[in-house]
Amino acid sequence: MIETGQNTLPPPPAEDSSKRRQILDGARKVFMDLGFDGASMGEIARSAGVSKGTLYVYFEDKSRLFEAIVHEETVVQGKAAFSFDTARDVTSNLTGFGEAYIAMVCRPGGGSAIRTVMAIAERMPEVGRRYYDRVLEGTINCLAGYLEDRVRAGELAIEDCRLAAAQFPLMCQATLFLPFIFQAAPPPSPERTREVVASAVKMFLAAYGVKK
Repeated sequence: MIETGQNTLPPPPAEDSSKRRQILDGARKVFMDLGFDGASMGEIARSAGVSKGTLYVYFEDKSRLFEAIVHEETVVQGKAAFSFDTARDVTSNLTGFGEAYIAMVCRPGGGSAIRTVMAIAERMPEVGRRYYDRVLEGTINCLAGYLEDRVRAGELAIEDCRLAAAQFPLMCQATLFLPFIFQAAPPPSPERTREVVASAVKMFLAAYGVKK
């Protein structure tokens, strides 16, 4: 939750916000097409339809521009709808989570952003760390909270819920994420996603389900 107070800055003027949006959209295309190293401020300016002078008014260099794009990506992915309904059984909730997770990490266009962040993380570790904390760690925390609740309810038997929460998304990725991220396959179809997630849920409950 973000707290606001008397020192909160006012939103930027509509024209300023629109121009910044124009620059970010143009820069995103260049970064996704050419990668961080291949992109230049001149190419970004041409893609955004602005002068280099205007570009530097908003962003002092390529790194700051790239960070702004990664920040947007973390916001988008961090808002992925992972909802749990205690009125539904564990199988239904895990299935819904798994399908939503694969839709997030394997969405069209999303792979380019992930690949670009991975490529630059060694040189700009703070960018990679921010992406991990806000997207991947946030997803694990969300699932871990649900699992802890179900353990207390006696529906699951898990000693380390954070470990289990980290395992399940990786099980859902099997045969889907790596081919997608390395461009060996297109985004998985809904049918294939359902099939893989169903298998992951079955394996997860075989390990952590309460034996009756």
